Amino acid sequence: MPTLHFTLAGGGSTEVDVRYALNCGYAGRDTEQVQHHIDELAELGIPGPSTIPTLYPLSATLVSQAGEAQVAHAQTSGEAEWAMIVPDGAAGPDDYLVTAACDHTDRALEVHGVAWSKQSAPDFLGDLAWRWGDVRDSFDTFTLRGWVTNDGVEEMIQDGSPALLLSPDYWIDRLGEAGLLRPGTVVMSGTIPMKAGVDQFADAWRVELAAPDGTASTTEYTVEVLPEPWE
Repeated sequence: MPTLHFTLAGGGSTEVDVRYALNCGYAGRDTEQVQHHIDELAELGIPGPSTIPTLYPLSATLVSQAGEAQVAHAQTSGEAEWAMIVPDGAAGPDDYLVTAACDHTDRALEVHGVAWSKQSAPDFLGDLAWRWGDVRDSFDTFTLRGWVTNDGVEEMIQDGSPALLLSPDYWIDRLGEAGLLRPGTVVMSGTIPMKAGVDQFADAWRVELAAPDGTASTTEYTVEVLPEPWE
């Protein structure tokens, strides 16, 4: 299983051995906007969920801090998110960690099933993490942004904040009741809207989660399309 390495805001560092991964979906706080997004996806042939928000358990091996995603074709893209991590020895939710994240997804496979598409590419996590108890009251004032690079030119594709998404405390309650917040669990938040007209099928992605004091967690990676299969 992967081991994550974090610099901690305020000093120090820590490691977390990943055992479980949970991807949240359709997790905006504005349920009308979420339903509008579901309707838009339906027009593209992507099946909508029977309930919102959704939850997709993934293989822990998909969680990564590496700098590259290898994919089967060119119709894949990332999603700017935050991630929450349950470290070993956490006395409670205050000891959980939050960091930047990017959920890379196979858009061609998504039309056949969102759960399948989530299993096809890594979830990338940031380099710096905050203790949840230290940022709970200010987390909505953080910024959450994503950039793509195409032909050497970087362009912002997502610009928002955690306030657009269901909070870590929401998931702490829901997943805690279900017994899913075990040590080594990584929870991905779901994403914020993308800017229209920006090519998401990019050569590289970068996501930043930043506190008002300028402290920032970043994950960035390139995308390599593998050769066609011989069959």
